[in-house]
Amino acid sequence: MFKNLISFWKGKDFLTEVLEDFKKMLKDTRYMFESVCKGLIEGKVTSNLKDKTYEIDKKVNLLEKEIRKRIVEHLSIQPAVDVPVSLVLMSVVKDAERIGDYCKNMLEIIDLLDGPLKRKLFDELFDDIDKRILDVFDKTQTAFIESDEKLAKEILYLEREIVKSCDKIVKKLAKGNLPTNQAVCLTLLARYFKRIAAHLANIGSSVILPVSDLDFFDERMRHEKKES
Repeated sequence: MFKNLISFWKGKDFLTEVLEDFKKMLKDTRYMFESVCKGLIEGKVTSNLKDKTYEIDKKVNLLEKEIRKRIVEHLSIQPAVDVPVSLVLMSVVKDAERIGDYCKNMLEIIDLLDGPLKRKLFDELFDDIDKRILDVFDKTQTAFIESDEKLAKEILYLEREIVKSCDKIVKKLAKGNLPTNQAVCLTLLARYFKRIAAHLANIGSSVILPVSDLDFFDERMRHEKKES
């Protein structure tokens, strides 16, 4: 359905503008995620990291408002037309905005830590989750903009693997004997990674799920797995 609706809208100024702004949101949140990870994990905290992160977050918020404004104006002119895809767009821009919020939460961990994050410890616990999430960022943009159903299904698989990894990390930390400060900060990081991956999967799943199932792809996939 989504692919057919997008095809129907191709070339229309409204869709072109919305998709361009949404691509900017994904690009900006990816930059936020990557730069905060470098500061937190690699210790490359630039003097303007905090200001830059908050500046981009404000830009992302403004883009969300602009997209929603365009959608409302579009539906006010043609109230009975394009409702399903408008609901999809309303949903995914909120996911992108939430990713920006979690990137800010990750930034706060730098101030919470008693000292620099121990890279060896991070690698042992998280392996390459940050890199896997960056890969999901790229795949999500392509899947959504090009209505690529195969890639969307791959995103859901990757997200489930990231979620499993993050849950295992939290269990290890809960049963481990790390100092409280490190254990709490690493637990928070695992949770933020998990939520960012989930929001990216929400965006990717919009290509293959009906509007009513958006944000509930996990429950749907678990149900289908039990039936198979």
